[in-house]
Order: sequence, then C-alpha cells, then structure tokens
Amino acid sequence: MRKIVRRVQIVLMLLSSPLLYAQEAGVTKPQLVLQELIRGMPQGAEQEIRILKADFKPGDRTVFHTHRFPVAVYILSGAFTLELEGKAPKVIKAGEGFVEPPNVKMTGFNRSTSEALHLVIFYVGDPGTPFLDPIH
Repeated sequence: MRKIVRRVQIVLMLLSSPLLYAQEAGVTKPQLVLQELIRGMPQGAEQEIRILKADFKPGDRTVFHTHRFPVAVYILSGAFTLELEGKAPKVIKAGEGFVEPPNVKMTGFNRSTSEALHLVIFYVGDPGTPFLDPIH
C-alpha cells in the first residue's frame, strides 16, 4: 500500500509541475487544493472508490457518525461547519478541501440561514464498506 501511495504522490507532483504545462493556449493546469499525509487507508487487495455529492439546504446537518476510512471533501459552494469530537468546530468554505479522519465521532452543518451548501466527497474503502456508521 505504501508503494501505491508513493506512486500516487509522485504522479500528483508531476501533474502539478510547471514543466508539464507550457504556456500553450487552451491547456488547463490542475490546481492543488489539498495535500495531506493520512493514515488508515484500506489494506486489502482491492479498494472501492466512491465519489458522492451532497446538497445541504440552509440549516441542514449530517447525522452524528464515524467513517471507517479517511474521507476527502471538496466544497463547491457555501460553507461547511465540521465538528470533530474533542476539537473546536472548523468552517470550510467554497474552493477548500479537508480530510475527515477515520474512527472519529463527527457531525457537519450548513449553518447558513439563506445559502445552500454543495460538496463532493471522495471515499476509498474496502468493497462493500458502509460510507458512514451512525452513532445512536
């Protein structure tokens, strides 16, 4: 798994290299939003990648939950308030990304009274693993 993670890191570094993208018209260069070393990725021979989109109306929230593996999130519009157990609430705004750690109790909110929140979630887990585990 470490070899795979390292290869992904090298590919991402190459993709973000200015040498790869000349000042050629019509060529798009990806912009790095978030880079973070993480622990807790699946170790099996196969992993399942999921990309999910979530839309929060003003005042909406997630259930109180945990994830079995890290979750990467990108905010498309609005602001997301993330509350991780034992930490101060964190507000993530449009154009920003963050990683939710595995096995930490959490909930998230759209605290706005007028603006919707739209985000994209990237989840890699063992095949068939639930995206989240609700805490009752």
